[in-house]
Amino acid sequence: MEELEPVFDKVARYFSLLSDSSRLKVIHTICNLEKSVNDVVTTTGLSQSTVSRHLANLHVAGVASRRKVGAQALYTITDRMLTEICRNACVSLVAREMEQTDAQSLQRGASQFMRDREAAVRAESRAPTYAALAAQQEGR
Repeated sequence: MEELEPVFDKVARYFSLLSDSSRLKVIHTICNLEKSVNDVVTTTGLSQSTVSRHLANLHVAGVASRRKVGAQALYTITDRMLTEICRNACVSLVAREMEQTDAQSLQRGASQFMRDREAAVRAESRAPTYAALAAQQEGR
């Protein structure tokens, strides 16, 4: 296990890139297109300092490239594995959430149905039987 320690440390650092929701917004913004810091700020709604810090971290980690064009720096994600991991996690978690929401919705619907059914059964037990109605009709 000791010989794997450096590998585990490296993998943990890699996955830590996905551990901040603000950084995920930045990654999402630059995963397909080169964008300037100002473009990322506008798209994400994050502050310029936050965006710059996240972009610098992604660049230093080797998952994003930086290209100077005049006074601007343009960034894009170059590590496709990172974007695939991110996409897979998002899709999986959203699907799981939808399943849970659907299950909860079904449970609420089922419990409502059961309450309605119980009320119907109670009403039926209070309603006159066919025989009683027939007897009433014959008595008229």
